[in-house]
Amino acid sequence: METFAEILPHAFEHAFIDTLKLVPFLFVTYLAMEALEHYASSKSIAAVRRAGTAGPVIGALLGVVPQCGFSAAAATLYSARVITLGTLFAVFLSTSDEMLPIMIAAQAPAGFIAEVLAIKALCGLIAGFAIDVVLRLRHHAVEAMRIRDLCERDHCGCDDESDAPSALSDACQKHEESAANCIDDWGAEYSNEEERGAELACASDERHERDHVHAHNRSHGHAHGFGAIAKSSLVHTLQVTLFVFLVSLALEIVIDGVGEDVLASFISANSNLSVVVSAIVGLIPNCAASVVLTELYLEGALSTGAMLAGLLVSAGVGLLVLFRANRPMHENFLIAAGLVACGVVFGFIVGVFGIAL
Repeated sequence: METFAEILPHAFEHAFIDTLKLVPFLFVTYLAMEALEHYASSKSIAAVRRAGTAGPVIGALLGVVPQCGFSAAAATLYSARVITLGTLFAVFLSTSDEMLPIMIAAQAPAGFIAEVLAIKALCGLIAGFAIDVVLRLRHHAVEAMRIRDLCERDHCGCDDESDAPSALSDACQKHEESAANCIDDWGAEYSNEEERGAELACASDERHERDHVHAHNRSHGHAHGFGAIAKSSLVHTLQVTLFVFLVSLALEIVIDGVGEDVLASFISANSNLSVVVSAIVGLIPNCAASVVLTELYLEGALSTGAMLAGLLVSAGVGLLVLFRANRPMHENFLIAAGLVACGVVFGFIVGVFGIAL
């Protein structure tokens, strides 16, 4: 068995490289969120929320891109409630992580790879739409965006240059909430005069907000210009990156110490419960999970249903970012449990119908 001194350099290298790949995704995501927070009008925000109804489609397609950058971005966007819960599930379930590179390196047939990616995207799409539909049928209230909450919790300093509020500041927070109530997440038309009155109230608030921002910009120049937004985005990115790196390093040390072969033996030794075990292993927020699951399937040691169950749940470091950024914390555990449930259900469906790829 390797000593800790031998394991540490290898673990550090893997954790550093894996984390480094996330930085562009995280920075661009935070940059877009900060711009939305400082510059977007209520009409623009309403448009974003309406577009969110198609989120599971976009999320399922983006998730198949190799690596787990989009799952990290989706976790960040959901934490600020920019995207829906269904969209988050669509991205997580379709995320390919290290599966695609492993299959290509093993010279798996292109048709087989395409089928696996298509099935993962389809499962993400179905689960994403189902979750959003259920929430809508239960009359789940559309939550206001929480971009400012993330800033306050991370102390990013986006408001340090000025005491004046930003475009969606505390003075206009009431407007943001009323705008969220004026529309539902499905872009439904207003059905009565009371709702129409709410729309007019939103419009009035928007005019007030626009005038306020215009006056603020005259008084404080570029206090909330690109420099401030970039600085805030960089602070967010560095904080999340450090958290992901430290946890990834710890996981790498444990996995290298135990050995991927032990993890593989644990999965393959429980053939009767392989679907459930694979789904649980998929929760490991590390590329080792998708690597082991893919290799076991290619070696014939894992059934198609078990392989899909694990790879559907395996969202890479997306879960780490979710636990770092999203609140309340208990919701993150529910989301993780929901991912396992989706993986198990889809895995059993594939097994019951005898689907082989």
